[in-house]
Amino acid sequence: MQQRSNNRYDARLKRVTDYIYDNLDQDIDLLRLAEIACMSPFHWHRIYQAVYGETIAATVRRLRLARAASDLTNTNKPVQQVAERAGFQNVQSFTRLFKKHYGIPPAKYRECGSHARFSIPFDEMEADMYNVTVDNFPALRVATIPHKGDYMNVGSAFDKMFSSLDPQTIDWSRNRTIGIFLDDSEAVPTEKLRSFAGVTVGFDHAIKSPFQEFELPAARYAVLRHKGPYTDIRKAYSWLFEQWLLNSDEEPGNSPCFEDYLNNPRDVPATELLTDIYLPLAPKIG
Repeated sequence: MQQRSNNRYDARLKRVTDYIYDNLDQDIDLLRLAEIACMSPFHWHRIYQAVYGETIAATVRRLRLARAASDLTNTNKPVQQVAERAGFQNVQSFTRLFKKHYGIPPAKYRECGSHARFSIPFDEMEADMYNVTVDNFPALRVATIPHKGDYMNVGSAFDKMFSSLDPQTIDWSRNRTIGIFLDDSEAVPTEKLRSFAGVTVGFDHAIKSPFQEFELPAARYAVLRHKGPYTDIRKAYSWLFEQWLLNSDEEPGNSPCFEDYLNNPRDVPATELLTDIYLPLAPKIG
C-alpha cells in the first residue's frame, strides 16, 4: 500500500470515501460528494485524485466490481442481477468491464476464477499448488483503525489509516500494511464483525489518536500466500482451516488471524494482488 500524506483535505475526503462505501447501491452524484467534502464542485475531484491516486469514478468502479466479484464467488445470484447491483443497465457492458479488470467474463469467473482452486480436495492437489509455510515470527506492534461491519468495507478504515499517518514516522521499507480480523464471517452476523486496518510500528513508536494499539504475539504461524482478488480470500480461509489444518498435525493458536498486503489495489489489477494470510498455531509440545 502507498502512504498518504497528512494535509488539510484528509478529513473531508474521508467523509467522501465513507459515503461511497455506504451508498454503492445508489447513484453517486458528484455535486453531492462536493457538498460532503465542503469543496468547490469545480475542483474537488482533482484534489481527490491528487490525494488518492485515482479518479472518483475509478474508485466507485473498482469498489462495485470488487463487490460483484464477491457476489459471483459467494452467492448464486444470476449474472444479470449482479450486473444491476453493480450499476450496469445491461450484462454486455458489465461483462466487458469485468473482463478488463479480472481477466475473464463474469460467468467464467464464477465457474473457474482464482477462487475455484480452493474447491480441489486436499489429497488431489499438486504439491506446489498451495504451499503453506510454517515458521516462528516475532511479535508485531500495530497502529490500527477499527472497523465494524462487513469485511468487504474494511477499505474505508484503510483509507482513514493512510490519511491519518504522519509520513515522517513511517519507513515503508520496513513497515507493513496489516489487516486483523477477530471474527468468523460464517458464524458472526455481518453487522457485528470486528476488524482493524493497521500498519506495523516499532515498540518505541508513540501511537496517537485516532490510532489504537494492537499487539500480535510472537508465535508459530502457518502462512498462505494468496494471489488474486481480495474477494477470494474468504475461500482461502475456508481451504486453510477445512483442508490444510485438518490434514496437518497442527492446532490453531489463541490469537487472531491477520493479513499482510504486499501490493496496492490502486496500483495493480485485482488478479495480481498478493496477500499473505497468517494463521497462528499452538506451540508444539515436546
